[in-house]
Amino acid sequence: MAQEALSAAGSVSLWDLFWQAGFVVKLVMIGLLAASIWSWAIIIDKTMRYGAFRRQLNRFESHFWSGQSLEELYHTLSERRTNGMGALFVAAMREWKKSFEKGARSPIGLQARIEKAMDVTLAREMDNLESRLGFLATVGSAAPFVGLFGTVIGIMTSFQAIAGSQQTSLAVVAPGIAEALLATAIGLVAAIPAVVAYNKLSADAGKLGMRLEAFADEFSAILSRQIDEKLTQPR
Repeated sequence: MAQEALSAAGSVSLWDLFWQAGFVVKLVMIGLLAASIWSWAIIIDKTMRYGAFRRQLNRFESHFWSGQSLEELYHTLSERRTNGMGALFVAAMREWKKSFEKGARSPIGLQARIEKAMDVTLAREMDNLESRLGFLATVGSAAPFVGLFGTVIGIMTSFQAIAGSQQTSLAVVAPGIAEALLATAIGLVAAIPAVVAYNKLSADAGKLGMRLEAFADEFSAILSRQIDEKLTQPR
């Protein structure tokens, strides 16, 4: 008798368990599946974008340290949309040129304006790098609890049905418990990749941000020396 009940319970597919679940549990499952799909879309998109961003940084550094004139590099980059180190470079050079066109005389004030321009650009670049990572963190932390909520509702509904039918055989109990536990399983399926990806992508974004900050510091030092040379030259 027990083997027949287990066979009957085991013959129920995941699709059948979904359709047999209550309305609230179905909503929970659908929401978790949608969150999982969107999480994977973010993971794939961010992985590709970070790879392209890293290659772009490598290309810019090779051009920047190749000995090319800063003016030539600025004219090349200012004519198109740039990001990363290119955006920092263009922001600093634009402030540099504006200040000297207006007859800047204070090296301290000019240096502060250039650093401020790069800080604003750096913050914008970091926002772009870290955008949508918060969704992964939310899914990773909330999905198991949402799935558990669906499981609790499903088990309560199953117990009510069992009490109404006045039967406690395994064939009656197992399907209701299985469909309730499916919500928790989907919650874990959504949460585990999201947590792993969030930790990995956050670390990658931090490394890219450190490269941007290092370039900003180096370029600020270069401009500082040139500011001193320009402003100390006899007029």
